[in-house]
Amino acid sequence: MLVVSRVDLCLYRRHGGVLTRHADLRPVHSIYSNDMVVDRHGRAYVGSVGFDFNFNTTPNSIGSALALVHPDGRLETAASDLKCPNGTAVTADGRTLIVAESMARRLTAFDIGADGKLSNRRVFAELDYVPDGICLDEENCVWVAAVDGPGVIRVAEGGEIRDRVAIVDGMVFACVLGGADRRTLMICAGVTHHSDEAIAARAGRIEFARVAVPGAGLP
Repeated sequence: MLVVSRVDLCLYRRHGGVLTRHADLRPVHSIYSNDMVVDRHGRAYVGSVGFDFNFNTTPNSIGSALALVHPDGRLETAASDLKCPNGTAVTADGRTLIVAESMARRLTAFDIGADGKLSNRRVFAELDYVPDGICLDEENCVWVAAVDGPGVIRVAEGGEIRDRVAIVDGMVFACVLGGADRRTLMICAGVTHHSDEAIAARAGRIEFARVAVPGAGLP
């Protein structure tokens, strides 16, 4: 299992109950490593917040990078000048990566080459909300945890919202389609994204909703 350490800017590998450093992300990430997806070849794509959560820097002015960590721990920059690359997904055929650019309020897509390198950057969808975690379904729609929105929204390429699951009393941060048939949408919710406040509130929870179209790709 691979684990991102946000503050340490490291990717760790847990095996046999032992945690070891798999890659130092500091050559690519300047501040706060973030969400990750691992493809079927064992390549990890790791985002970076790119600004101080206490807003000592201006979020919208910061460009940050998506790191690519190969199975042997080799590190390179997958994409740069992204506005807080956050939730990330890989399509079922392994050919396309979609990343939520939180501070740009959009989903951005790339082609994945045989060597894991990304190319053909394009906008998958412009959004009215700040996207956090994402996942894909079999109709190539993206379920998006909209941090400042009504809950979780299902977005088609081009930006059409085709479905939504409302979450009351809190904010949403991540979602994934799971269960035996991958039709259970699991939603991570809470009251704040600030670590100290979240720990004190102890209000984090996982909510569930059944959906019509099963999940696809990774995660």
